[in-house]
Amino acid sequence: MTDQDLLNIANEYSAPVYVYDAESIRGQYEKLTVSFSENTKFFYAAKALTNINILKYVRNLGANLDCVSINEVKLGLKAGFDPKSVLFTPNCVDLAEIEEAMALGVHINIDNISILEQFGNKYSGSYPVFVRINPHIFAGGNYKISTGHIDSKFGISIHQLRHIERVVKSTGILVEGLHMHTGSEIKDTDVFIQGLEIMFELAEHFPDLKYLDMGSGFKVPYQEGDMETDVKALGEKVEQALALYKKESGREFELWFEPGKFLVSKSGHLLVKANVIKQTTATVFVGVNSGFNHLIRPMFYDSYHIIENISNPTGSERIYTVVGNICETDTFAWDRKINEVHEGDILAFRNAGAYGFEMSSNFNSRLKPAEVLFLNGKAHLIRQRDEFEDLLRKQVEVI
Repeated sequence: MTDQDLLNIANEYSAPVYVYDAESIRGQYEKLTVSFSENTKFFYAAKALTNINILKYVRNLGANLDCVSINEVKLGLKAGFDPKSVLFTPNCVDLAEIEEAMALGVHINIDNISILEQFGNKYSGSYPVFVRINPHIFAGGNYKISTGHIDSKFGISIHQLRHIERVVKSTGILVEGLHMHTGSEIKDTDVFIQGLEIMFELAEHFPDLKYLDMGSGFKVPYQEGDMETDVKALGEKVEQALALYKKESGREFELWFEPGKFLVSKSGHLLVKANVIKQTTATVFVGVNSGFNHLIRPMFYDSYHIIENISNPTGSERIYTVVGNICETDTFAWDRKINEVHEGDILAFRNAGAYGFEMSSNFNSRLKPAEVLFLNGKAHLIRQRDEFEDLLRKQVEVI
């Protein structure tokens, strides 16, 4: 997909609009499948982008599905995923949501002692489960997106192993898998090997294990100079570790990973229109027809997105601060070099496929943008732009 294709989409569907390149998703998925053995499965982390067309596309590629809410599970099943290819890993939900997922027949991953006890007392070993472990490994590019450190709300601490064992023994729970996820934006592949070694140690306490789930957190490059996680090197290290463990213990497990951002981030472009060029005593602002209601990542955890003026790709570079139209500070980029911007130009925010539209809102009563999938050389509308009536659709007037 070229920038001219993006300009054509902006002209046809108007900006702001999210655009996803299907071939990019395919390419990222194939990087994984050629880097690991057939005994490794990949579960697309739906939370990154849940448009039903994206779910269907990754299913057709051969991916399984990782879900963190019951509605993601339902979306996945509607998209055609087999229940046995779906893993449900909720956090801070009650037993009722777990039971709803059980009724749908998907894999269940439990991440706290309280629910483990409730589940075991009610169902014993009648429905096998995963247990999510907190390995106390700090990993990832930002503390806000690291999930394996000691203060994380996710998982059961490895230091509570004896407690887990007591619950399993007293209730008869059948533990078929262990799970851990240390964070996002992990560049050092040894973090995964460190986690895998912890899994091997824990596996000695669970004789019925079939699966080890390493989560994900594969790094994607957001700016020049960034490195992507070397999944080929990781695949080689993982195979060596698994082979050595099998030789020493005689046990063999199916290995799972849960790539989300890695699959869809690079595929996504948020196209916006430059509304105004505003110069102050110290700064030149480009004010665009979007805001953190459409892309919250820069304000939420200081994420970086390359921003390019695809209307004037050969223009002289100037320094701009790119801001939105929300009545809050919604700065996308500070003092950024961009080809000269004129009012009406289309700017492309790169690497916007993951947690872009998915975290969007109607803040300031602004409308959510359309979504477009570029597939087989053609643009397909996969979500209509909000209309004013959508703001009132679920409201009940009593006055």
